[in-house]
This record gives sequence, structure tokens and C-alpha cells, in this order.
Amino acid sequence: MKRPFKIRHEFVEFIPKAREAGVIYVSIPYATAVHDCFCGCGTKVVTPISPVGWQLTFDGESVSLSPSVGNWSFVCRSHYFIRKDTVVWAEGMSEDAIAWGRVRDKAAREGHFDGRVKPLAPPKTEVAKSTSRSFWSWLTGAR
Repeated sequence: MKRPFKIRHEFVEFIPKAREAGVIYVSIPYATAVHDCFCGCGTKVVTPISPVGWQLTFDGESVSLSPSVGNWSFVCRSHYFIRKDTVVWAEGMSEDAIAWGRVRDKAAREGHFDGRVKPLAPPKTEVAKSTSRSFWSWLTGAR
């Protein structure tokens, strides 16, 4: 896994066309944060800030963005958190997990805008039963 690294935040009204690598641009008037993907691929990442989108925290010195940024539609498929002006890499996600996240996000948006709040639980995954036996069950012949 990649190591965390520091970035810089910059508050702007308008997001610049030419963005500097390693900088997250935050537009409060337009409730948006934009940066070039921190993996280095250069793809523009737009994170709308809203009650059902990303949430930005400014502690007076640094910014954090929540939830994680998962660039699933990009070739790089990078996944990271932005915590106190630091990029912290996260594990990749399966196609099923990505699909569930998209369904959850859509339901949250729809619930927010039509007045319903209905959080979705993650899908239940079947746990494979172990075919191995404990030493005691092997010794006694119990299954």
C-alpha cells in the first residue's frame, strides 16, 4: 500500500482550470472541492459538498473530506481518504461493494430530497462454512 502524504488546501471562489498537483481546491460558494487525482494520473476529481455527498471539515489549519474518495470510474481506480491535509490510501473495493455503495448513495440522495431518511444496511454476505475440524472434534470424532 502507498504511504500517506501531505497535500495543501486552497480556498477559492472558482476552481482554476490549471490545477496544481498536490492541492485540493475548495469553493465554499459553490460547495465543491476539486483536485487532480492523488495517484498522479492527473484526472480531475470533483467532490460536491452536501449533506448526502462529501462533507468537508476545516479545523482552522487543515481540511478533511469524508467519506473516502473512490475513483471507480477512472482507469486508476484509486481509493483514499483526505484527513487533515494528508492523503491516506485505502484498499480497493470489489465490484459488488462499489455497486452497493452507489445504490446506498442514490437512496440517501432520494431520501434527503423527498424528506425520507432511510439508511440502507450493507448486503449480507454468506460466510463460508469451514471444512476444517478442531483438534477436539477430530480427537472425539464429533463433527
